[in-house]
This record gives sequence, structure tokens and C-alpha cells, in this order.
Amino acid sequence: MKTKYDVIIIGFGKAGKTLAAKLKKDGKNVALIEKDANMYGGTCINVGCIPSKRLITDASNSPKGEFSVKAEYYRNAIEEKKKLTAALRKANYEKLVQAGVDIVDGMASFKNENQISVQTNDDIINIEGEQFVINTGSVPVIPKIDGVTESKNVYVAETIMNLEELPHSLTIVGGGYIGLEFASMYVNFGSKVTIIQRGNIFLPKEDEDISASIREVLEENGIQIITGAKTTEIQDGTLYYEANGESHVLKGDAILLATGRRPNTDGLGCENAGIALTDKGAVETDEHLRTNVKNIWATGDVCGNLQFTYISLDDSRIVLDDMEGNGKRTTENRGAFSYSVFIDPPFSRVGMSEKEAKNAQIEYSVGNLPVNSIPKAKVLRKTEGMLKAIISQDGTILGVELFCVDSPEIINLIKLAMDYQLKAEVIGDFIFTHPTISESLNDLFSI
Repeated sequence: MKTKYDVIIIGFGKAGKTLAAKLKKDGKNVALIEKDANMYGGTCINVGCIPSKRLITDASNSPKGEFSVKAEYYRNAIEEKKKLTAALRKANYEKLVQAGVDIVDGMASFKNENQISVQTNDDIINIEGEQFVINTGSVPVIPKIDGVTESKNVYVAETIMNLEELPHSLTIVGGGYIGLEFASMYVNFGSKVTIIQRGNIFLPKEDEDISASIREVLEENGIQIITGAKTTEIQDGTLYYEANGESHVLKGDAILLATGRRPNTDGLGCENAGIALTDKGAVETDEHLRTNVKNIWATGDVCGNLQFTYISLDDSRIVLDDMEGNGKRTTENRGAFSYSVFIDPPFSRVGMSEKEAKNAQIEYSVGNLPVNSIPKAKVLRKTEGMLKAIISQDGTILGVELFCVDSPEIINLIKLAMDYQLKAEVIGDFIFTHPTISESLNDLFSI
């Protein structure tokens, strides 16, 4: 292999692999370093978005009947998930190899701003680069709880998706979006699920009416939610916690830690290259994703920004534009930010919530629509949830919250409208096909 490259990318995630292919196509000599062959293609296709959403889809089709029937269906779903991720991993690897990118298996560490060492299975090799991109992602946060590291049957999101036996009962520590997705998944597979969170307020970032609606549906589906609880100890599948001044015990078969993720800079040797980190351990970047070292950029979760695959993809566009273009793309002009939580039904949001608009002292109107008033929702027998729109006095769309079937698809339409500054009346008067969930936007935006 070569010992000097135009660009060296550390990490095979979405931004890294996209940049590698484009830079090679533009005539650069590119090396991509990946420490784990099971992570070719990055978090999304191996242990994140794709496998979890495949399992969520399978769970929604879980058969009724005895637990043994559900457990067998679950085992088959896990096997099919493994086949899917293996195929995607292979495809991602072959695509870059065929493009002419050199893929190096090993752990990269900066020696200085122009050189890294790579610890492979057999040797340590030194590689020089004119430019570097750090794309090492994030890792789960393991909370400091007595027994958490010694106990069996304790999982994080990545590892529980390889659990071949369906737990009769699952306790999830953390009431954030990841925890909710796995709760919805496992209750549909047939597990008894309990969510336990330290904060007193369920989904504190969302409006109260939205969070209350989501909680109501989750609880109707059989998920127990305990707020204001401090986990004190874990012993295998059993969890001990304190709430309202009293001690409690939750016995179960498995525990999922859904307590967030942190930027992965472990062993990267940033200090050797003079790369600045934030107080939370993220690589510090500007709006062009440049680090404080002129020839080094960082992309994706390691920057400590929004942890979404599509944000990493956009990061690759920003860096490429900075390397080879005019530098006009930045993190400041991405447009409105949207996201989806794949519970049942899914929740999607873009822009401001009502409480954010109120805190910003913006004059606004609110549009509300119950899902059970939408004809297509009745056709699909998916009538749970609500829709909400926040509209300024001049008709500007400030934000939309959709807790309904098909919301992950529809939210992209709203983001497009917001990015191109379409007024609410444009969507309110738009001619949608019928029957669809999207036609409900006619009523939602008729404020």
C-alpha cells in the first residue's frame, strides 16, 4: 500500500464513505481507515438506522399467540437482520474498492498534523496525508451505576439487536428517542417493557400536548413508563431504583441502556496533532467543519452535533465544498431541521415547537388535527395520534409536529416548503391525491 495520500479519512461512516468516493472520482489519492471490519459502511447500516428499522417493521407484523410463537418469529427476524447488514456491509466495501479507494483495516492515531500511525492486526504502519477527515462517530454512554459493567443481560442499542432470545421482560434505562423506539419494537415483538427515566418530565423537548399524546399511546400499547426515578444498582436483569423517597425493584430478563451517545475520540491522538476538543470531548469545528488545524476536518457524530445519518451526509457536502468548491455550504445554511422517531405510530417534527415560538416571543397561531379525523388513517386502521402546526402571523411555517402513520415521509415535504419559504396557505390550498395522510395538511394549514 501507499505511505502517502492526498486525503486520509478516518472512519467508514456515511460522511467518510461518501467523501472517499467523490474525492477519488475527482482524482485524489484517498485512503479510508476503519478499525472494525464489521463496521464497513458505518453505524447506520450495521448497528443503527437500517437494522433497527428493519426490526421495528418486523415487530409490527409479529404474530399473535403464545410467547413461544412470538419468540420463534423474533429469532427469525434477528437472523434476517444479520443477513441484511452483512449484504450492505459487503456492498459498501466493494463500492469503494471498485472506485479505487484504499481501505486500511486498523486503529488510526495521529502522530502529528500530517501523519498517522495505524495499528493493524499484524503491524504498525505510518501514513502521511495532505488533508485529513475525522469521521469516527460516537459510542454509547455507559452510566455510572453499581453493577452495570459486571452484570449479565445488560445491553446497549448495538448489542441488543444481536440478542437471539426474546426477553419476557425488558427494562429500558432512558426515556429518550432511542429508548422509545426499542420500547415500541420489543412490546410489539411480545416482551413486557418498562421505561425508567431520571427526569420528571416525559419528552421535555416536545410540547406538552404532543408528549402527553405519545405517552398515552405507548401506555395503551402496554409500555410502562416510570419518571423521576434514579437507578441505583443493576444485578443482571434486575434493576433497583429510588423514586419519591422509596426504594423499588424491577425484575426482568434484560436491561437496555438507552442513555445517550458521546463523540468517539478514544485513542485518536488528537493532542499529538494539536486538534482542539470541546469540554464534552467532541472535535471542535467551525461552520465549514474545519478543525483548528488547517488541513483537518471532522464530520458526523464526532463533532458533537446532531447525531443523524442525513446530517453526516450533508457534512460530506460541506467538507467537499470547502476542499474543492467555493465554501458556500456551511452548517448554518442547512435549512430547517427535521427528525423522526420510529415508534408506533411514528413521530416526526421540523422547526419550532409551540413552546419555542412562545419563548422567542413570536406571534403565532396553532393548527391542530386529530388523526382519527383523517380518512386514510381510518382506512389503515391507524387512527392514533395528532398533528400540529405553528404558523406566524404572516403565514410563515415555524414548525410542524406529526404523530401519525407515514409521518417520516410527510415531514420531508414540510421541510422542503420551509426551506423554500412557502407560506402556510400554499400547503393549505395544495391539491393532494386522495385518500392519503398528506392530504390532511389541507386542514392542518387552514388556520
